[in-house]
Amino acid sequence: MGFIKCPRCELNYIREEEQYCPVCKREMRGEEQDDYAELCSICNENPVMPGKDVCYACYKEMSHQNDEDMEQQEESVTRESDDMEMSEVDEMEDLPMDDINQDLPAGMGEQLSLEEEQSKEAEQDDEDEEDE
Repeated sequence: MGFIKCPRCELNYIREEEQYCPVCKREMRGEEQDDYAELCSICNENPVMPGKDVCYACYKEMSHQNDEDMEQQEESVTRESDDMEMSEVDEMEDLPMDDINQDLPAGMGEQLSLEEEQSKEAEQDDEDEEDE
């Protein structure tokens, strides 16, 4: 008991004792199959999920593999950060504060208290009102 190609469509395989495949039998009776299901592009066995090109089983397996890949990436990142030695940090140059203060406009290096800042704003508001 072997399989041969359907003599009518030459696409589907049938048992040797059958005359035509089920698809051809339906077409010869005048029935049309409207609910054609596209098969999974990976396993070619199960129908695809709506909006996807893979079946549920393959999709679940792929998402499981993606989860494992993400876990491995996270582990490698944490290992790399743990491997970073303090000597690498020590090699960074420290900038002297004098150079930074020279680059700032006059008065920017000084810290003002909240009260001083509020009084300056009040004085500016008073001057603006006088100008109008």
